[in-house]
Amino acid sequence: MNKRVQTPAKSSSSVDASEGASLRISSLISLAANIVTVVGLVIVVFQLYENQRMTRAQTRHELASTIVTILSDTANNPQLAGVIYRGSKGLPLTPVEQFQFELRSNALLRYWEDVHYQFRMGLYDEEEFDRHRDAWAATIRQSKGFLEYWCRVRQLYSPAFANEMNRLLPLGACAAKPA
Repeated sequence: MNKRVQTPAKSSSSVDASEGASLRISSLISLAANIVTVVGLVIVVFQLYENQRMTRAQTRHELASTIVTILSDTANNPQLAGVIYRGSKGLPLTPVEQFQFELRSNALLRYWEDVHYQFRMGLYDEEEFDRHRDAWAATIRQSKGFLEYWCRVRQLYSPAFANEMNRLLPLGACAAKPA
């Protein structure tokens, strides 16, 4: 004789309890996933901040190295130092010396243009950039030859940098000279 074993039917309250437990577990899993996501985002933001700090430091170091090289080249070469001194005073230079003076002036201006660009991109802070701008103004005031060179070539530089430089010039510095 084949008897069928019957299992008692689950009561409605035990079904509700198991569904409730399942819902709680699902909610806890969802909460944990959200917490992990938020923690991950915080870590990404921190890494971006650190990356920006490192980029600023690297940019600052590279720019400092560039100006040190430009200044060292002059300090270590008496002939070049003499050319720059005479050129800055507006004293006569040979064609080769004039060429040398202009190459060095161009290197300095391109360095300044890079500093200006880095500042506009947010990789230089306002205080440090102001000191650069003060140094640029001092160079312009102290170097007749540099000022004359700038007036001849300023259209070859980015408009934003040229405008910045032109604000540092004495009034009428680049006005056409009567023939």
